Amino acid sequence: MRKGLRGALAGIAAAAVALGLAEFVAVFTGARSAPLVAVGGFVVDHVPEPLKQFAIDTFGTHDKTALLTGTVVLLAAFAALIGWLALRNVWYGVAGIALFGVIGVAAALTRPNAGVEAVVPSLVGATVAGVVLWRLISGPAETADPVDRRRFLTGVAVVAGAAAVSGLGGRWLATRRTVAEARRAVSLPVASGAAPAVPAGADLNLAQLAPYVTSNRSFYRIDTALVLPQVDPETWTLRIHGRVRNPITLTFDQLLARPMVERYVTLACVSNEVGGDLIGNALWLGVPLKELLDEAGPLDGADQVVGRSADGWTCGTPTEVLRDGRDALLAVGMNGEPLPIQHGFPARMVVPGLYGYVSACKWITELEVTSFDDFDAYWVPRGWSAQAPIKTQSRIDTPRSRNNLTAGPVTVAGVAWAQHRGIKKVEVRVDGGPWQEATLARSVSVDTWVQWSWRWDATPGKHRLQVRATDSTGEVQPEEERPPAPDGATGWHSVNVEVG
Repeated sequence: MRKGLRGALAGIAAAAVALGLAEFVAVFTGARSAPLVAVGGFVVDHVPEPLKQFAIDTFGTHDKTALLTGTVVLLAAFAALIGWLALRNVWYGVAGIALFGVIGVAAALTRPNAGVEAVVPSLVGATVAGVVLWRLISGPAETADPVDRRRFLTGVAVVAGAAAVSGLGGRWLATRRTVAEARRAVSLPVASGAAPAVPAGADLNLAQLAPYVTSNRSFYRIDTALVLPQVDPETWTLRIHGRVRNPITLTFDQLLARPMVERYVTLACVSNEVGGDLIGNALWLGVPLKELLDEAGPLDGADQVVGRSADGWTCGTPTEVLRDGRDALLAVGMNGEPLPIQHGFPARMVVPGLYGYVSACKWITELEVTSFDDFDAYWVPRGWSAQAPIKTQSRIDTPRSRNNLTAGPVTVAGVAWAQHRGIKKVEVRVDGGPWQEATLARSVSVDTWVQWSWRWDATPGKHRLQVRATDSTGEVQPEEERPPAPDGATGWHSVNVEVG
């Protein structure tokens, strides 16, 4: 076997067993202490904002999977280099493995609330990887002996198998330690303030058109958590503290015992490009945040409420917004069931009219009343605006560019939103011609999106459809195209179609 190939395979096998064993150990020290997750989390926190936005634009809700996959690929290349160097000088291999361990330890210690136990997975993984690498390269560096080659490949296969067993076993054990069973045991209270019924005609039920109510399974997920926080409702508490007259601590049972309301609210991610799908409408059950804050009694000048997640993430919401009478909720239910774990179980914030990064704290454990002068939440130092009301937007869902259209009547339809202001008008135009007013469907309230439709007498050829919306204040959706950063994208959504 060629010397370079032997070294590369040895290095990759050693790295694989390190990751697999570390994954298993992390079952007992916390999922975020696994080196792959810890390093990935560090990258999420420190990658330049344009790269992060590129990942969201390219991979959407699969951005975390893409990050972890890319990290594994880079690690495999680094491991192959370590193995190749180790055949020339074993101390090169030792140094490379040590560097692997140091990076894992350092990344694990940067995770919020990390204790000394967080270093264990990386240390154990690096130590075993060093032994495995030494054993695999201890034979002849390059040989044509088929027996030696077979022995080496068998060793690599055994190591790879052990890595797979420990890694997959660790993942299996981790799934057994989730709070899914605790979530299934939650019995949600009946709302004292029921949501208005969805009016007839609110959902046009057209192919390709987003349904008026988004299912839990289809609801977008954008956050910084590479592993879902597992928050046990039995031990969960919410602290309302900071610049308040009466600090409050609530258990989950105490929260469920309070009067709750149900409201339909559409949430949107600030990373949503014009025409994007990082938006959804759901029925939320929760306690009005205004009531909780009124009990705590914010002091004068405390103009920001910082929501803090179990994983340390923070968002800053204007105190005034949470107390102005809108249906801002500390939510425990979503579409008639306890919050899904990926959407914040056991409790999260839901605030109409603000982008999620300044309002939609999931897995929430704290509400700290402070001021914008005193604290910058997670995304603000990374270049995003401290305050971010949702912009008026609209989208064409049907037809789409891949559709085969025939001349004659074609229904153009989509959704428009301007949460907490409401949509007054939607207009469509073809090939830059005059704007034509679309028909708005009914909606529950100004806090949800609205469907719209327009009948187009399509003619053969290639055409460009554009849409714009006007909110209830008379503000027209701006034509200027701007990226999501720093406070939401703008522009008119367009679709190019061909009519046969």
